[in-house]
Parts: sequence; structure tokens; C-alpha cells
Amino acid sequence: MSQSILIKNGRVIDPSQQLDQVMNVLIENGHISAYNIQPSGREREIDATGKIVSPGLIDLHVHLREPGGEEDETIATGTSAAINGGYTSIACIPNTNPPIDSPADVEFLADQAIRADRCNVYVVGCISKNRAGEELSEMGHLARAGVVAFSDDGSSVANAELMRRAFEYAKMFDLPILSHCEDKNLTNLGVMHEGEVSVRLGLRGIPAAAEDIMTARDIMLAESTGGRLHVMHVSTARSVELVRQAKRSGLKITAEVTPHHLTLTDERLVSFDSNLKMSPPLRTRADVEACIAGLLDGTLDCVSTDHAPHALEKKQREIDHAPFGVTGLETALGVLNTCLVKTGKITWQKLIEKMSTNPAKIIHIPKGTLAIGADADVTIIDPEEKWRVTPEEFQSKSVNNAYLGWELTGRAVCVMVNGRVRLNRMR
Repeated sequence: MSQSILIKNGRVIDPSQQLDQVMNVLIENGHISAYNIQPSGREREIDATGKIVSPGLIDLHVHLREPGGEEDETIATGTSAAINGGYTSIACIPNTNPPIDSPADVEFLADQAIRADRCNVYVVGCISKNRAGEELSEMGHLARAGVVAFSDDGSSVANAELMRRAFEYAKMFDLPILSHCEDKNLTNLGVMHEGEVSVRLGLRGIPAAAEDIMTARDIMLAESTGGRLHVMHVSTARSVELVRQAKRSGLKITAEVTPHHLTLTDERLVSFDSNLKMSPPLRTRADVEACIAGLLDGTLDCVSTDHAPHALEKKQREIDHAPFGVTGLETALGVLNTCLVKTGKITWQKLIEKMSTNPAKIIHIPKGTLAIGADADVTIIDPEEKWRVTPEEFQSKSVNNAYLGWELTGRAVCVMVNGRVRLNRMR
């Protein structure tokens, strides 16, 4: 049984209840128990004056690397990174070695997460066996084992017939397909966004059409099957518009965008910094503005980090040979506050909706709310704390972050999972 905790005087923002007011929150037996209760002397008190009290942050797109990539990240280090960044729940992507395509693999991840005892870990199962794109995984067995979605992320499913059948099977279990939309024939050997900057730098480009073509295809497959599609890491203006039109047509479609695609452009690659090499690549200013607009108008439902750790020796190679991917769990909140909230582009209410309430709805988990009786997954945020992004700040095993050296404003200062304090840096 967890200790009773009274969070006092915090600005409680809970989009699930359209709640935004200064109040006290009582936590008992791991659940939200009451509001505006005065101290009795029996509870542990946390003074949140000047802080934001939010439902725990949720990330639908995290690469934990274990099994097979433990030199980059483990479930223990990845979940510690999540807590450090304010996340109480994450969904782990199955591009591990071996991929998560059997109930035994799901059980392994669940057991490792319990041993790590940090944040909640939800498992995404493979669409295809071994992520090879040739034969469907045992989707029914995976669903019964507890996966919350299916994805071959890291690769798209090139075979349209296989993807169509995946939608049909996933629909039987009311689970979404998390689609990595990329035509590999168009991105082959590309390093960065294809455009004026790639030409100037002499780097092979990845055209926006590689994403847009597969986004359009998967929307059409979702329409024809009635399945649930979640478009991962949207990065182009055209894909934003495709999702917008699909939603207007009433299709079962959700979509996510990453912090780096909301805040950085391909111009950053003039440094040839391999930490800025990711898939999909950083795009143009027009694409960034389109993604921000899509986030604000509801076209893009949530922010996911696509946390993709790589060991230092892998990233410290020429940009042509370094792997794609950046970490994001520990910087997302600070980056989005600094670049979007502080600049007036988005409100805290909207940001918390995109980082907690909506992700919970997409994968149908009982999280993302501070309603009475809900699990006490809570993130307390200091919106004014300034900090510098350095490797020493990270709990992740890898430091391939796009914001190294940046001074950010805002970070999680206290994190509770099921009523247990997992992080406390409050002064």
C-alpha cells in the first residue's frame, strides 16, 4: 500500500475533465482520492505552489532496444529516462532483436518492466513476422498477450495486401495499426530531407513524397477495411493535409508528431551533426509550421518522442554511415515549453492534452486523467525552471540528442506512478 500524499496549491491541469485551477489533490492507495482536502497531518505533503500538476505524460513511440540492442538502451535505463522526462507510461516499439512477434516476447518485456519498477510499459507487437513484411504475425495471440497496438516501425509494410489484412485482423481486436509511412524505394541511401539544403551540402536527399505516398496508401487501406490507423512521426505538410482530409471524412485515424519535427528544420544539418540524422528527416520551415498548425487544430492528436537511442560509437561516424535516430524522452517537455508554450504557439492545457490525455485514448489505456478514482500517475512541472541539456542530465544509456547544449525552460520536478514517487527534484 502506497503512502497517502497531499499535493498542495498546484495549478491542476487535466484536459480529460477540462480542469484548470489551483487546488489540492489527495492521493490514497495509489489512486486520486479527493480534491481540495485540507492537510490532516497524516499525509506526506508536497507543496506545488507555482507548479503545474498534470496527469502523467504518455509516449506512444519509444524504442527500448531490449532485447538485442542493450548497448544502446535497456528497459531499465529507458524507463528511468522516461521518469526523468516526466513520463509515467510509454509504449515500446517492437523493432528489437528478435522483434516482438510472439506472446513469449511480450511476456519478456512485461517481466523486465516489472523488474525495472519505474514507469508503466505497454507493448506494441509486430505487424509481420520478424518485421520482414512477408507474413502476418500471430496477431490474435499477440492481442491476447496484451499488446496495445501493432507496428513494424523502423520499416513500413511495403506489401499493400499484407497491410490490408493487418488492418482487418487488428479491427477484430479494436487495436490500432501504428504505421511508419515511408516508401523505401524513394528513401534509399538518403541522409536528410531532399531540397535546397541537401543540394547545397552535397548530401543525398529523402523526398517528402516518400512519406506522403505511404500516408495516402494507408489512409485508403484504413478506409476500405474500417480499421484504425495511427500515423507515426508525421513530418510533411502534405501528410498533415492528408490526415486532415481523412478525419473530415470520418475515418478512424489518429496521428502523432515529434518534438524535433515541431521545432527544427533541415537547415540544422549544415553542422553535419549525426545527432540530427533521423527518420523521417528534419524538413523545411513550411513543414514545421504545417505540423504546428496540425497539432493546434486537432489533425495531429499527440506528441510522441520516437526516442531512438544509439551508443556513442555508432553516432560518432560520418553522417552518411551513422544510424538514424535521436533520443527524446528527457528533453521533450522542456523543448516544447521553450519553443511552443513560451512563444505563445500553444497553451499548457493543449500541450498536456497532446502529451497525456490523447495518447491514453489512442491505445485505450486507463491513464491520462486525474479524475477521482483514477490511478495516481502524476507529473508535477516547474514551467520556469531553466536547465542546460548535457549528457550528465540523462538517465538514458545513449546521448544522441538533437538539443545538446541548449538551455531549456521547464521540466518535470516530481513524478508519481500509481501513487509512488519515482522522481523528486523539488526544492
